[in-house]
Amino acid sequence: MAERPEGSSRKPQGLRERLMRQLWLALALLFVGLGSAGVVLPLVPTTPFLLLAAYCASRSSPALHAWLYSHPRFGPLLRNWRDHRAIPRRTKLLGIALIAASWTWMWITVEPLYLRLTVTAFMAFGVVFLATRPNGPSDERSDDE
Repeated sequence: MAERPEGSSRKPQGLRERLMRQLWLALALLFVGLGSAGVVLPLVPTTPFLLLAAYCASRSSPALHAWLYSHPRFGPLLRNWRDHRAIPRRTKLLGIALIAASWTWMWITVEPLYLRLTVTAFMAFGVVFLATRPNGPSDERSDDE
């Protein structure tokens, strides 16, 4: 087996590692596309897809990961979550409103009571999660003015 130069810290990747990296990259690009669609299409979320894209990019492409965090539209959302685990107030309110509308529609259209109650529990968890996240530093500054 050939010796690597002493200063070389990069180890050769096996087939499995290369395939996993390509899978992570494909997922990252898919989620960037879905998040981008959420910017222009109503009712399609942006932030969750971008968070997934950033996670997948961190496992596959440092360049894509850096691009996401420095992007003028996506970067602030990602940095706000990474640094403060915060969701902007507008996003929280929209999410809660969409959950309420979905719950109403589900309660009217879904027949079995056990299914309604199960879905209600999951939706309640989502509402509690959104409501308990901080707004973040950008929202707090605008509240003080």
